[in-house]
Amino acid sequence: MKDYFAHETAVIDDGVKIGDGTRIWHFSHIMTGSVIGKNCNLGQNVVVSPDVILGNNVKVQNNVSIYTGVICEDDVFLGPSMVFTNVINPRSAVIRRDKYIETVVEKGATIGANATIVCGNKIGKFSFIGAGAVVVCEVLPYALVVGNPSRQIGWMSEFGHRLKFNSEGLASCPESGDTYRLDGEMITKIESTNE
Repeated sequence: MKDYFAHETAVIDDGVKIGDGTRIWHFSHIMTGSVIGKNCNLGQNVVVSPDVILGNNVKVQNNVSIYTGVICEDDVFLGPSMVFTNVINPRSAVIRRDKYIETVVEKGATIGANATIVCGNKIGKFSFIGAGAVVVCEVLPYALVVGNPSRQIGWMSEFGHRLKFNSEGLASCPESGDTYRLDGEMITKIESTNE
């Protein structure tokens, strides 16, 4: 008995694992060997290629293709029409199925609409990739990156607010009350003050 929802137009191949509470919408295709966690939402026209791994509570907006080699940890958000690649040097006449390069999107990261993630780059936890960005290098945890090629312009809280650090290297999130410490390129979350 399945404990997930799949629209009647969705195609789900044999050999797929789908967690409880997940919803798969119109015209999506989930391919053999993929693993989708609990409480995920896959929008219209989503393709999940063989052996892709999606953690729990991953939100995939319309028109996203998640290719073999991609691993998304829990609570990842993939914006509408964003793009992953999985081969660094594709050619139509050259078969490189054994050359797929892994891309890991860590817990809580957001990738904005129409962004492109070039394969082999780790997307750090709770980072925020702006709409239309082209990511060609590793993204640090909590980093805010934009542009083509992408560049870091700031830091984000776990709640998705831009952090403004004071002279002591501290910043707080207005929504959660969490405090963050910046030490070089390392962000540490200090316990919430709103508990």
